[in-house]
Amino acid sequence: MVNGAYNYRSRFLLDLFQAIVLPGLVLTSLTHIFDIRLGLLYLPALIAVVPCWGITKGLIRNILRSRQQQVLNAKPIPCVVGEWPGNIDVLLRMTRAFRTSYILDVYLELFEEYQCTTLNTRILWTDSIITMDQEHIKFVLATGFNHFWRGKYQKERMERFLGQGIFNRDDEIWKMHRINTRPFFARERVSDFHTFETYTSRTLDIISNFSAADQAFDAQDLFSRFALDAASDSLFGKNLDTLSAALPIAGQTRMGPKGSATEDGWGSFAHAFEMAQQVVTNRARLGPWVWPLMEFWKDKNKENVEVIHGFLEPLVQQAIELKKKMAESGVTSPIEEKTFLQHLADSTDDPIIIRDQLLSLLLASRDTTACLLTYVVYFMAIYPDIARKLRNEVLEHCGPRSPPTYEQIRNMKYLRAVLNETLRLYPPVPLNVRESRAASALPCPDPTFPADVRPLYMPGSTPVIYLPLLTQRNKALWGPDADVFCPERWTEPARIAHFVSNPAMFTPFSAGPRICIGQSYAYNEASYFLVRLLQEYDIFSLAPGAQPQGSLPPSEWKGRRGRQAEERIWPGAALTLYVKGGLWVRFGKADSTPL
Repeated sequence: MVNGAYNYRSRFLLDLFQAIVLPGLVLTSLTHIFDIRLGLLYLPALIAVVPCWGITKGLIRNILRSRQQQVLNAKPIPCVVGEWPGNIDVLLRMTRAFRTSYILDVYLELFEEYQCTTLNTRILWTDSIITMDQEHIKFVLATGFNHFWRGKYQKERMERFLGQGIFNRDDEIWKMHRINTRPFFARERVSDFHTFETYTSRTLDIISNFSAADQAFDAQDLFSRFALDAASDSLFGKNLDTLSAALPIAGQTRMGPKGSATEDGWGSFAHAFEMAQQVVTNRARLGPWVWPLMEFWKDKNKENVEVIHGFLEPLVQQAIELKKKMAESGVTSPIEEKTFLQHLADSTDDPIIIRDQLLSLLLASRDTTACLLTYVVYFMAIYPDIARKLRNEVLEHCGPRSPPTYEQIRNMKYLRAVLNETLRLYPPVPLNVRESRAASALPCPDPTFPADVRPLYMPGSTPVIYLPLLTQRNKALWGPDADVFCPERWTEPARIAHFVSNPAMFTPFSAGPRICIGQSYAYNEASYFLVRLLQEYDIFSLAPGAQPQGSLPPSEWKGRRGRQAEERIWPGAALTLYVKGGLWVRFGKADSTPL
């Protein structure tokens, strides 16, 4: 809770006390005990004792860790060595680079500089592990799951925003959320396409209006509304009806925190929702000692969360009131007849838990599908052959007008290949964080020194940032064409066999006990929408002239390597992946025959 276990101000003051005040108290006590009169030397001694205290604690910590390494027969993780104390120069360089660099390039450059795939950045004398190594990611998420958790620092950053929802809790509360949520993503529910058809039709009607007027529109914004309306109807029995709200207008709409922005009630919620994600992301970049200092007098997410809660509160109250009415009348419903929100209200009397879990599900269901659809359309716009091949498959299996069935979608292998290849290059969660519990040993990667094959020592209570986007573009795993969009890699037996033998190289929906419950829902929803879209349109083009100012890739990207050299949009990440300023496009009407 903000005022409870995860109050960042209380933790920061306690850390400050231990680092600065406590050594001063120790000095004062020692001078009294031994009757030492320092006189004019007291102030210099007080100033000197603070770094000495820190150095002594560091030496003791290193001795204890060295012993732990020996017990585990492990070697230390390679550490960044900056030119300034505490790697402050590295922190400043990374902070500057985040503003204009290509997504996650800040981390990739460090890996390349130190010739490894797991690294300790050690900013401000604090261990922080970054990894793009698939074996280490597998250990964190699956095989060594019990050694890691969300941890106190991540909960601090996200507490006011996501609170007691599933993405901000561990152990028993997380298990409770998981058990309550799982039935609503069972196959029989996620393969019922009635809701998908309803909101796909509404979205295509909007696209039709833009297309008829030859107007550009923000596909990212539209797909976010589609995903949110479908999810709110399916899971909560309440259509938030964001598709009826004011839409961004090319040349007039300003850039929002993640995409484009509108000025109505829905726009206020979307702005607060996305701004809260940006705040949490910026906190992670600054680290647990810097951001609390910058936000000591004002929590930057306070106002954002007030808007979000105001938007969600009516849903929570409706669920609680329905629960009371049903209890008074003695009526009970089987889980098959409940919405997720009804089931959630029946499982707890705490409206805060209901609200926080509701918000977590909205975040996941909106951002995952919207991100996937956005980048698929981006690829269809820049690679017309992909769109042509996709549409031919759609018409072959479903015809020009019939809604797809579950079995038809399963049989469209190229569609699934396009979705997987999009998820490989642009996973909706491009990086994530865990924190170690006790010290452990990470499996040995390809060793820097072939003679030393010991595992890597993972200190306890240490954050580890794992980077699926970099893993899924790693040439050592995916071949020299790892940066190339190539759906055929998911249809060629040899490449499929390579992935099957090493599944940790592709984790767009995470892995292990916390693997995304809604991945089948996301695949089905995105597949259904794309089938209906491709039955109607065969021309997809970007509209760079409609992009808000400052949202196109910097010119210096053209001279660089990999995807950024040919990128026509600016990928960004704030908890989830997005296109900066939105994806502004035009669609052309298709006829009813294959191209």
